[in-house]
Amino acid sequence: MALLLLSAIMFSLSFPSFINSTGFPLLAYFALFPAFVVTYRMKWIAAPFFGLFLGLISYAIFNYWLSSFFPLTIIIVPLLYATYYFLLFPVLKLSDTLFIRKSYIINSIIWVGYEYLRTKGFLGYSYGIIGYTQYLFPPLVRVSSLTGIWGISLLVIFPSAFLGYVFKDGFKDWLAKLKKTVIEERIVLIGYVLIFAIALSYGTLNTVDVSKLKTWKVSLIQHNIDPWQGGYATYRESLTRLKRLSEKAALDSPDIIIWSETSFVPAIDYHTKYRPDPKMYELVKELKDFLGSQTIPFLIGNDEGILIIDEKGENKRIDYNAALLFEAGGKHKATYRKTHLVPFTEHFPYKKQVPFLYKLLEEADTHFWEKGKEYTVFELDGIKFSTPICFEDTFGYISREFVKRGANVIVNITNDSWSGSVASEVQHMMHAVFRAAENQRSVVRSTNGGITCIIDPNGKIISRIDPFIESFLTGHVPVNDNSSTLYTKIGDLFGIIFVILSILVILLKLAIFYKKNTTKHKS
Repeated sequence: MALLLLSAIMFSLSFPSFINSTGFPLLAYFALFPAFVVTYRMKWIAAPFFGLFLGLISYAIFNYWLSSFFPLTIIIVPLLYATYYFLLFPVLKLSDTLFIRKSYIINSIIWVGYEYLRTKGFLGYSYGIIGYTQYLFPPLVRVSSLTGIWGISLLVIFPSAFLGYVFKDGFKDWLAKLKKTVIEERIVLIGYVLIFAIALSYGTLNTVDVSKLKTWKVSLIQHNIDPWQGGYATYRESLTRLKRLSEKAALDSPDIIIWSETSFVPAIDYHTKYRPDPKMYELVKELKDFLGSQTIPFLIGNDEGILIIDEKGENKRIDYNAALLFEAGGKHKATYRKTHLVPFTEHFPYKKQVPFLYKLLEEADTHFWEKGKEYTVFELDGIKFSTPICFEDTFGYISREFVKRGANVIVNITNDSWSGSVASEVQHMMHAVFRAAENQRSVVRSTNGGITCIIDPNGKIISRIDPFIESFLTGHVPVNDNSSTLYTKIGDLFGIIFVILSILVILLKLAIFYKKNTTKHKS
């Protein structure tokens, strides 16, 4: 239990945390070493319960800021990963039983396969993938243009699996244990070092020459107010700050001014058409008058309300978490509606199956959104860009889809101000670094609390402003419309390969084991 607790702490500290807002990336290579020692030494009956303990403690520490997001999530997420690890640890034990001397190789592959699987479906969640800890090392980050995050995760997890195997019999005479590794293990270790060196060489050499790219001048508004506070007073103050900062930013003559996710909450079109609330209409009119007076296009995050006729023939309002593009002069040009919603807090499709939980979420004042269906690519003065909203930039497949459809810049608009935690802001931002490198496209982040920044096509943060301040950032964004990466073409194929490989090698070994035992029994 002490070893598992140690791993949980080191895992959490590898990422940005309350101890260090940038994290300790090098610690990630050894963070799960104690946990792997346990996987090699544990008895079958204990395996799922050790896994449950590690998952519960790891994510309670790592995602501590979820308590500010939504009270239930700090319970749901650790319990969810306790369940995942409850299932994962017996698989790691099976690998050790079947492969013995090669189990550390198989367990590394199994771990990355597990990381891929947990990003899928309704509960998909990318926070905590071990490869993301390396966001500060651009040469390693750029390997994602080939393998996505999965190849980097394999490089990071392998030392923990290897050392766990070497020290499975204890920690005494540790130097002697390392020296006693057999030729086969030394060859594997040398192979790992060579692969790591090749990966770094590739990442160092395979760069986009940003000096030769045209640029797009953007102003990103960080107004530092949490729209979740709700109510007219909050929306009024928000609009006041947004206008003031935008007027200052306009003096820099940008090509576009970008506001963050739900920076303006009242549904612009809905309140213009139906005017159910005079105060909200007053705010909408003020915004539209402001946009109409501007000579610069605006991208605005908005709670888009649409009136539909439901199955009972009654009027019903549905809402989308949306990004709205306005041309100079305030004419609405196009809209993107968020396609991948946050489970439980933005979307819960299991009302009939789990009615008590749905009711609990409703009583907690959860704002459910409808899912968008289109991967919108905006175009403005020859610049094609798309806008994953908040949580969406943590998934590689979404930005990839935008790029495949022609986007040359990824613009992420985010509301993270609710967290009150710099570590939370950086944990979110680190994903964007990989989205840039995966597709060799610049990523722009406009947030209401942080981290507002510009990331070039090489995954390098070229400018940013501090979190939780009222400010704006004007900068030149490199626009790459020439190159296409392997990741853009094949997506998360490496993640799928690791899953299939994990299943196949275990099934093959089980078949061989069964055949040998059957033959032995007959003889």
